[in-house]
Amino acid sequence: MDLSAHDFMVPTKKICRPDDMTRWEKSKAYSDLIGFICAMNDSVRNKKLTDECSISDSMQKLLNMVDIMNSWVDEFPPIDQPQRFGNKAFKQFHEKLLQQCSTLLESSVDASYHRSIPEISAYLYDAFGNSTRIDYGTGHELSFIAFLCCLYKIGVLQENDATATVIKLFSAYLNLCRRLQKTYRMEPAGSHGVWSLDDFQFIPFLWGSSQLIDHKRITPSKFVEEDYYKTFHKDYMFLGCIQYICSVKTGPFAEHSNQLWNISGVPLWSKVNSGLLKMYKAEVLAKFPVVQHVLFGSLLTLEP
Repeated sequence: MDLSAHDFMVPTKKICRPDDMTRWEKSKAYSDLIGFICAMNDSVRNKKLTDECSISDSMQKLLNMVDIMNSWVDEFPPIDQPQRFGNKAFKQFHEKLLQQCSTLLESSVDASYHRSIPEISAYLYDAFGNSTRIDYGTGHELSFIAFLCCLYKIGVLQENDATATVIKLFSAYLNLCRRLQKTYRMEPAGSHGVWSLDDFQFIPFLWGSSQLIDHKRITPSKFVEEDYYKTFHKDYMFLGCIQYICSVKTGPFAEHSNQLWNISGVPLWSKVNSGLLKMYKAEVLAKFPVVQHVLFGSLLTLEP
């Protein structure tokens, strides 16, 4: 992409009613996001989170950026309040994110990309939850995916950054989001509750199942066993998700995470992986309540 001639713009919402979903599903943005998700999925096949991988200067700066955001949580501890969920201290974190987002990106990407910041910062700002409702869900996760996709489109990240994008950068983002969810007792946004994979995330299950394809010991039936998820949660994103769910939910796994329990009956990780991609398209990308919040600019467009 020739950045010198490109007209960046602040992205806006354009899916206003359910009738607009057809435009979305035929758009360049939809195709770009699916292509990006699949490319990252392929890049971590058979790879552990703890594996060595090349970390470019650009990637390191982005990892530092997430570390800085993580430090803000310490600045705004939860406040004493009558209601149990939705701690209002999250609003302070979010306000700081709004104020610092552009400045953070200026120090995290090369000066030649600074013209893109008004556009890409909107996706980053939207990726950590809603400050009014104090909730987080797959729409916010999708915003971070859109942010990463834009970094590839403008050239901040290159093909050789793919593995690190998932096992380092997305992993750091996921850990920060979990910290926000726990610290501020965030509500699940538009959750399917027990009938979804998880109250908050989807992508780590998809990319995490790719990591486990052809694994000699860990078959899908094993991920519900405590020995397995406690031993391997630092190596595999999928098992990290299971470990996290079991740390925040009580009762029989089959009851609090019915969809995942069903997935443990699938014989092969490759089948789990392809099934989750189909499910993501149906349960996230085809749902108006999620897609109405997607932002469109010059990089992710609604053009057919």
